[in-house]
Amino acid sequence: MLHYILKRLGSMAVTLLVIITLTFFLMHSIPGSPFNEERATSEAVQKNLESFYHLDEPLYVQYFIYLKSVATFDFGPSIKKSSQTVNEMLGRGFPVSFELGMITLIVAIFSGILLGIIAALRHNALIDYLAMTVAVVGISVPNFVLATLLIQQLAVTWEILPVATWTSPKHMILPTLALATGPMAIIARLTRSSMLEVLTQDYIRTAKAKGLSPVKIVFKHALKNALLPVVTILGSLAASILTGTFVIEKIFAIPGMGKYFVESINQRDYPVIMGTTIFYSTVLIMMLFLVDLAYGILDPRIKLHKKEGK
Repeated sequence: MLHYILKRLGSMAVTLLVIITLTFFLMHSIPGSPFNEERATSEAVQKNLESFYHLDEPLYVQYFIYLKSVATFDFGPSIKKSSQTVNEMLGRGFPVSFELGMITLIVAIFSGILLGIIAALRHNALIDYLAMTVAVVGISVPNFVLATLLIQQLAVTWEILPVATWTSPKHMILPTLALATGPMAIIARLTRSSMLEVLTQDYIRTAKAKGLSPVKIVFKHALKNALLPVVTILGSLAASILTGTFVIEKIFAIPGMGKYFVESINQRDYPVIMGTTIFYSTVLIMMLFLVDLAYGILDPRIKLHKKEGK
């Protein structure tokens, strides 16, 4: 186990270095400068600003300077908001984005699993068709379209929920619904198909023959094995949810990292773009790592050392 963890940590570090490198050079390959729009700034002041941010250095020198800063967990000051550092912006915006992402993930997992179980236990019944219809709609409709529809119906037309910001539990409902519907639909369909397969296994028939209650059969014997495919996609789902919050945060005026990231791209604020990319990449890589470890917990037959070719 220890050898596997160390090996994975090494591969994660390499993956993160590749992400940093690609993002850095792709970002700087775009023509222009962050100071191009500041026409009122004199040439001397602009040169001083470029010198301060090392933009007058050769690109490879900028790259190594930035790697040194990242190694000390210092993402530097924002170019457009010079009074703020990227670390401060991350500290202020990420907790909000993380809270939205985690609430969404919890809602998607529990509602998706429950919907999938109900559909599997009532296979080919009306509730099965209704559940899968909801799942298909959830997968088909993009979250930003769903967000607009929810705002129009629940906030504007019926005035049940507030439209925007992130100041009370009521404000969390609409963005959570907009983000959770797609992942919930994916989990529901996967849980249904996996449960249908597991319920035909011999050990389930044996449990039924012993007279165990349907609830005990489902939740103690069937669900644990049926969840393995769901665990497989949790890493990618978490990635889509966390990155999807950028658009939803903009729509609902949520003061998370989405606000800073979108603004930084429009303003070509290099430190903010790099800082948010690195931070989110690290979070997502760690989530994928935790998903792999969860395999061994859910099913002891899966040994991590087998992945090492032993």
